Amino acid sequence: MKNRLARPALVALFAGLTLAAPLRAQEDIGAYLAARAAAGQLDYAAAGRYFEQALQGDPDNPVLLDSYLAAQIGIGAFEEAAPAAERLTGLGVPSQLAHLVRQVNGAAAGDWQAVQERIEAGEEIGPLVDGLAQAWALVGEGQMTDALESFDAVIETDGLRAFGLYHKALALASVGDLEGANEIFALPPTQGMQRTRRSTLAQAEILSRLDRNSDAIALIDAVFGEEPDAAVADLRRRLEAGEQLAMTVAPTALDGLAETYLSVAGALEGETPDDYTLVYARASLALRPADADTVLLTGELLERIGRYEMAEATYRQIDQDNPAFPTAEMGRADVLREDGRLEAAVEVLQALARSHPDMAAVQVALGNMLREADRLQEAEAAYTRALESFPDAEPMRWLTHYMRGIARHRLELWEGAEADFRAALDLEPGQPQVLNYLGYSLVERGEKMDEALQMIEEAVAQRPDNGAIVDSLGWVLFRMGQYEKAVEHLEHAVELEPMEAVINDHLGDALWSVGRTTEARFQWERALSLDLEEVDADRIRAKLDEGLDAVLAREGEAPLVEVADEDG
Repeated sequence: MKNRLARPALVALFAGLTLAAPLRAQEDIGAYLAARAAAGQLDYAAAGRYFEQALQGDPDNPVLLDSYLAAQIGIGAFEEAAPAAERLTGLGVPSQLAHLVRQVNGAAAGDWQAVQERIEAGEEIGPLVDGLAQAWALVGEGQMTDALESFDAVIETDGLRAFGLYHKALALASVGDLEGANEIFALPPTQGMQRTRRSTLAQAEILSRLDRNSDAIALIDAVFGEEPDAAVADLRRRLEAGEQLAMTVAPTALDGLAETYLSVAGALEGETPDDYTLVYARASLALRPADADTVLLTGELLERIGRYEMAEATYRQIDQDNPAFPTAEMGRADVLREDGRLEAAVEVLQALARSHPDMAAVQVALGNMLREADRLQEAEAAYTRALESFPDAEPMRWLTHYMRGIARHRLELWEGAEADFRAALDLEPGQPQVLNYLGYSLVERGEKMDEALQMIEEAVAQRPDNGAIVDSLGWVLFRMGQYEKAVEHLEHAVELEPMEAVINDHLGDALWSVGRTTEARFQWERALSLDLEEVDADRIRAKLDEGLDAVLAREGEAPLVEVADEDG
C-alpha cells in the first residue's frame, strides 16, 4: 500500500529534476542556480523566491513551475501556489503537485463539483488520495449514495481496505448515521479495521453521542492504558463528567478531505523521506489549521528536515488552552535546542512547568534540558518533582531515577546517585544502560569491583555491539589487573566505536600494561585527535612524554605490575 503512494516524480522534485529543462534566458541562470541550492537544503522560502524569479524569464518551463509548487507547498502557501498550478495544468503537463494544489484550493472554496470533475478528468495524485477525495467530494455535494459506493471502491482496492473503512465510518458519522459508523469501527483487525489513535478518538466521540460514555471510557482505557497523553486524558475526564462529546475528527466533508491527507502522511511517515511526507501534512493543515495532531506531525517533520524556524512557528499554532499544548511546547523546546538555542529551550520548559506543575513528563523534559545545559542542581530538583508526581505504576519511573542518578553523580552526590541507580534496577531489572553506568562508576571509585564486573558482564551480554558498554567491561578488567582480557575487550570496543576518544585512551592504557608500548602511544595520539572535551588531554600528553607508569606514580596510584601481582 505505502509503495503505491510513493510517486517517484514527487519524491525527486528537489533531487535533480530541474536539470531536465534548460532556461531560455542566460540572465536567469543565477536565480535558477540559487533556487536549486536552496531547494537542495530544503529552504523552501528561499527556493520559492528564486524559482519565481527564474520563472520571470521562462514562465512556461514545466520543471521550474513544478519546483516552485514544491517550494510553496513546503511553506504551506497553497493559495499563493494557485497561479502556477493553473499555468502548469493549462500547459497540459501532468503534475501531481499542481493537481494537489488545485484540489486543496477547490475544497477550501467549497467547490466540490470542481474537485469531483478534476478527478474524473484524470488529475491524479495517487490511488488512495484519488479514491478518498472523490468520495468526500460526493459527500460535500450531498450525494451520499454515490459517496458510499466510492468509499466501497477504495475498500475493495488491494492494500487500501483499512483506509476505506476508516473514512467510510467517518463519512457516515458526519451525516448522522452514528450506529452505522460504530459498526465499522467495531470491526476486528481480521476484517480490515485497524485501531489507531485517530480511529479510537473518532469512535469514542461516536459512542458518546450515542449516550455510551462508559463504553467510550472502556475503549480509551483499553487502547491508551493507564497513562494516556494529555489530550486523551482530557477527553476521558470529560466523558467521566458525563459530557456528550462533539464530533471533531471529521465532522464535515472538508475535514474528511483533510483527514485523507493526514492518513496518507501517517502511512508515509518513516517509509519515505520526511520532505515528501510533509507535502501531505501541509495539505491537511491547509484545510484544518487547528487540528492538533496535524500541527504536531507537521512540526515534527519540519524539525527532522532541519527547518527549525518553521517548526517552532508551527508548534506555536496550538493555543495554551488546547490539551495538546504541553506536547507542542515540549516539541518547541526540542526545536530550540536543535537550533543551538539551549537557554531559550530551558525557558520554554520552565514556563510550561509553571503552568502545568503536576505534569511529570514536563518536569522530566525540563530536567533533561537543564542537565544538558549543565545546570545540574536545577535538573536534580526537576527530576525529583517528576518522581513525586508519577504514579507508582508509571513505567518511566526507572528512567527518571536513572537520569536523576546521572545528575547526582555529576554533582558528586554519590550516595544519592547510587540509590537512584539501584532504584532504577529494582523497577527495571537487568536494564543494560543502568547496569553499565552503575558498574562503570563503581570501577572508577574502586568500590565493589566484583559486583561491578558482574553488572557490566550482564550489560554486555544484552548489548554485545554497544561500544561504550564493551569499553566498560574492558576497563573494569584493566582496573582489576586482568590486562590481557582487558586488551581483548577494549580492542573490540574500538572496532565498534573508533571515533570515541575515551575508548581509544583506555585501549592505550591496556596496551601499555601488556608491554605493547608503541601501539599504546598510537592510541593515545588518536585519542588526542578526537574529542578533547571527552578526555583529560594534559594527562594523555603526560603519558606520551613519560609513560603510563610515571603518570600513575605521580598521581599516587599503585604501579601496574603491583596491581597484577595482587591479582595473582
